[in-house]
Amino acid sequence: MYIYDFFNIEGRIGYLKDLSNLKCNMINVSNVSLRYGDKKLFEDVNIKFTAGNCYGVIGANGAGKSTFLKILSGDVEANTGDVTITPGERLAVLRQNHFEYDEFAVLDTVIMGHDRLYSIMQEKDALYAKEDFSEEDGIKASELEGEFAELDGWDAETNAEKLLMGLGITKDLHYKKMSELEGDEKVKVLLAQSLFGSPDILLLDEPTNHLDFKAISWLEEFLITYEKTVIVVSHDRHFLNKVCTHMVDIDFGKIKMFVGNYDFWYESSQLALKLMKDQNRKAEEKIKELQNFIARFSSNASKAKQATSRKKLLDKIKIEDIQPSTRRYPFVGFTPEREAGKDILYVDGISKTIDGEKVLDNVSFTLNKADKVIVLGRNGLSATTLFKILMGEMEPDEGTFKWGVTTTQDYLPKDNAEYFENVDFNLVEWLRQFSVEKNETFIRGFLGKMLFSGDEPLKNAGVLSGGEKVRCMFSKLMLSGANVLLLDEPTNHLDLESIQAVNNGLTAFKGTMLFTSHDHKFVETIANRVIEITPNGVFDKEIDFDEFLEDEEIQKQIEEMYK
Repeated sequence: MYIYDFFNIEGRIGYLKDLSNLKCNMINVSNVSLRYGDKKLFEDVNIKFTAGNCYGVIGANGAGKSTFLKILSGDVEANTGDVTITPGERLAVLRQNHFEYDEFAVLDTVIMGHDRLYSIMQEKDALYAKEDFSEEDGIKASELEGEFAELDGWDAETNAEKLLMGLGITKDLHYKKMSELEGDEKVKVLLAQSLFGSPDILLLDEPTNHLDFKAISWLEEFLITYEKTVIVVSHDRHFLNKVCTHMVDIDFGKIKMFVGNYDFWYESSQLALKLMKDQNRKAEEKIKELQNFIARFSSNASKAKQATSRKKLLDKIKIEDIQPSTRRYPFVGFTPEREAGKDILYVDGISKTIDGEKVLDNVSFTLNKADKVIVLGRNGLSATTLFKILMGEMEPDEGTFKWGVTTTQDYLPKDNAEYFENVDFNLVEWLRQFSVEKNETFIRGFLGKMLFSGDEPLKNAGVLSGGEKVRCMFSKLMLSGANVLLLDEPTNHLDLESIQAVNNGLTAFKGTMLFTSHDHKFVETIANRVIEITPNGVFDKEIDFDEFLEDEEIQKQIEEMYK
């Protein structure tokens, strides 16, 4: 039942058809290849996904993760090869078009996730609405009722409501049209749609995007106990660690399948790389170190909710199954030019209204030396507005703030477009404008840390991808020598390798930080204090992030502040 070997893969994409001779529920990818012009994404992909497992698909930006999922769903056709599923299996996909269902009610949109069930409901309604209901119509209606019952149709609305409530869509929204919902609410409804009816095969592309931490936690618990086949693309390492039994790594047109969650893949591949580079170590010592690593991780896995099966899988791993990753990781490191004194920042009674909406109301707090503060708020504008005020880009309506005289600040905005608009600079020239030292070798050093090497620093800054722009902004931040950093969603647009590097760099940073993020592991490993901005004041506590989320009294207190 469990797959734990490595599969070479270079692929391009096939179509779905029944595979009648399979003995267990699965998706089977056979000799799949895909090219776009001269660009080869995959070639001769051969891989199997079986029931009872959750597969996390990882790879650098542009590696083809989303395309691979579209191949599995049949939305993209391969040049060669086949994608086959066990006969009778139902496949569901998380849809990304947030406007596709605008004319439908929320509850109906969820039920539409089961095409056949929704079709039966429509047929039944049409039949019973006929004025000249015939004997033939009665026979047809009876057949439909039988199939409706088999598909658990009588509990369809109740089951849809449970999914919506779990994801935070309250009952008062269930009968509204999708067009009346906010963007984040639509995302949750479409996720509920993909989960509805317990599909045999579930394909999820970035399911945690735009979800709050409560909704992500609910989804994690849902998938941990899900007994069917789940294949998910995600940049959320905490999510991958919680739900995945296997990692599917897409790298240089190859796909390798590994047992375990993201941390096991990352740590084992890094250990294997370290041992491979150390030519003076005896093979026996390397084997012993790898065996000890597997044993430690397997022991920890046995304590996790999902991981009776994962522990068994890890116990089956052979030493040769662990291979070094060929991924390149950026280096992110911040060295303040001077150490800040005791006084960092005083914020007193700041309020701000934007387009008639009060996004900040009497916000007050003191930032202490070495604080690393996660700033939360259900209104996404609140933290962004606060950061802009503190960086002098916006004036408050009321209140004041004061930076300590020994502090120097730098800022990573959520929207960095203004830094790259209407520029005719290459990357060296772009970064030079933020540097006191103008030497090209010096500038290239900071770009190189973010993997801009060779001729890449000579490309035009105006044509960069979203991820490349964020990496340039981190080069700028490292160059600044600031002892206080304000970072608004710093992992947006980054691949897992860059997120890991940024996470490591900010964990080691000796200065002070205010930041926002929806990446659970990023927050948990960095923050030592939580500030949540609500309509009725600020919750502020020095606390571990997981403890903050799990403390029922704290969560009740915050709920009251939102009323």
